Formats: sequence, C-alpha cells, structure tokens
Amino acid sequence: MKSFSESYKEAGVDVTAGYKAVELMKMHVAKTMTKGALSGLGGFGGLFELDLTGIQKPVLVSGTDGVGTKLKLAFLMDKHNTVGIDCVAMCVNDIICCGAKPLFFLDYIALGKNIPEKVADIVSGVAEGCVQAGAALIGGETAEMPGFYPVDEYDLAGFSVGVVDKEKVLHPEYQKAGDILIALPSSGVHSNGFSLVRKVFDVEHADLKTVVPELGASLGDALLTPTKIYVKPILKLLEDVEVHAISHITGGGFYENIPRSIPKHLSAKINRSAVRVLPIFEHIMKTGNIPERDMFNTFNMGVGMIVSVSPEFADQALASLKASGEDAYVIGELVNGENGVEIC
Repeated sequence: MKSFSESYKEAGVDVTAGYKAVELMKMHVAKTMTKGALSGLGGFGGLFELDLTGIQKPVLVSGTDGVGTKLKLAFLMDKHNTVGIDCVAMCVNDIICCGAKPLFFLDYIALGKNIPEKVADIVSGVAEGCVQAGAALIGGETAEMPGFYPVDEYDLAGFSVGVVDKEKVLHPEYQKAGDILIALPSSGVHSNGFSLVRKVFDVEHADLKTVVPELGASLGDALLTPTKIYVKPILKLLEDVEVHAISHITGGGFYENIPRSIPKHLSAKINRSAVRVLPIFEHIMKTGNIPERDMFNTFNMGVGMIVSVSPEFADQALASLKASGEDAYVIGELVNGENGVEIC
C-alpha cells in the first residue's frame, strides 16, 4: 500500500506531492553525480565515497548558507530556477577559500505548499550550481510547513563538504606587505545586501520587468542574476601558483570580508580607480542616495573574490585565471598597518 494520509492532507501537508516532487527532480540531480556519489534520492542519508588518492592528510572543510531575502525577488518575478545556483555558490565559494575541493552538497527547502513543479524548478538551479562546482547533489529535504510559510513562498538553504590535504590548506599568516591582491569579477549583487536592495527599490511596488537601459536588462532580472561560482578557476589557480589567501566578498562587502583573510599586522590597500564597479551598483547607489563607503561595506561592488599572492607570482596568477575564463585584474596590495581596509 502506498503512503497516503487524508487527515494529514486536510492539515495542509500532501505527502503524495512530495513523492511527485522527488520524481521530477531526479533528472536534475542525475546531472550532478560524480564518481564518489553512492546513493540516490529517497534514503535517510547521502553516501559519498572519499577518493584520497594523492592526499596524505585529508582535512574536511564544510560550508553552509542560504539565499536570504533575494528569494523575495524570485517570488515577485515568479522565477525559481536560478536561486538554487545562489545557494550552492554561497557554500562552495567559502569552502575554496581554504583551498578545498567541494565534494557534495545537500539542500533544504521549506515551503508553505508543495507544488512539485516549483520544487523541481528550484532543484534544477541547485543541480546547475553543483555541476558548476563539480559537486554531487547527494540528498536534501523538502519540508511542507502550512501556516508557517505563505503558500507561495519558501526558504532555501544548504551545505557542502569539501576536502583538502592538510599540507595544502591556505595559510594567510604567510602574507607579507607588498603581496598583490587580484580581483575576480562578480556577476552582480550575488546573494548579499538584498534587505537594502529591497528598501532602495521598494521592490514589492516596483516595475521589475521593464528593461532598464543602463542595466541592459529589467531590474528584476538584473537583481536575480545568479551568484558566480569560482570553484574550477580557483582550483586550477591553486595547482599553478602558490596562493597565500582568498577572500569571498559577501555580506559586509570589502570592509568585513578582506580582513578575515589577512593577519592583524597588515592592511589591504585597494586602488579605487581599479575597481570595475558594475552598473547595477551604480544604479543602487544613485537610486538610494547611498554613500560610497556604505556601498563598499555592504556589496561586492563587482568583485566576487580577491586572491593574495607574492609579487613574483602575480603575472602567473593572472595568466592562470584568464586561461580559465576569468577577467582577473590587480586591485591593490597588502601594506603594513592595523588589520583593515583602505580604499583610496
């Protein structure tokens, strides 16, 4: 006998919708399978076999995050197939800052009503993010929670686990004054600062679908641009060059994230004229009349990651990143001083 509860359905939870959602998402999940993935969907746990070839002292590195209030834009635009990429990106981009290769990912979707097609749409984005990161989507959870979430809304979070040889864990303490800071461009706002974005544009009442000339897209589409995933170019860079540290520029912008990857006796000196600020940030700053200092303390401003290398490796690092398709450029250097950021 198949699982079904009329009483549970009357309370707002349709278990059969959950089964249908799983069936619809299986084709997306299949695209993410890597050599180590041993289990499919539906079990109590996701199994992954570690291949430790060439790794002397394996260290597991984990990262967890969600998409935040960017989801409100997805609801308003009724577009759900990209926020999963954001969810994966926010986790795996953190993991690679330690020098680790992401292995697998699990997601958690909580919603007011399980509409199988919508859930499958969300998971298609998660799967795409996993493909970009080279990580297997080995499980997850879809929780139907009537009365807790509105019927047309959901939350999305996840976590990833990666591995790195202990001898290859990045050591920011090895950095010195004069080390070069290299920027990797972002794709847009990514998944941070959306509480401010929503306030600036009053998104619940804004025209989100009309093309804004300076953005080359509608406001809604520009804001929903998925977070860029940097895993593959960074892993290649780590093979090619000795990297001292990596900063993932997320919530808190430059002023919060860069100091997390540099010693207390050093500061990051950022060349303001070198920063390639994307049009969406100019639009946010102008519309909201936001001071530039606050912009750099909230958003990535067009810089998704910053890599620190010794001066003698700067050209080699740039060449490696550009060979991987990254339009990387020098954005500044480390200088002596109290741990912080100077943008000048």
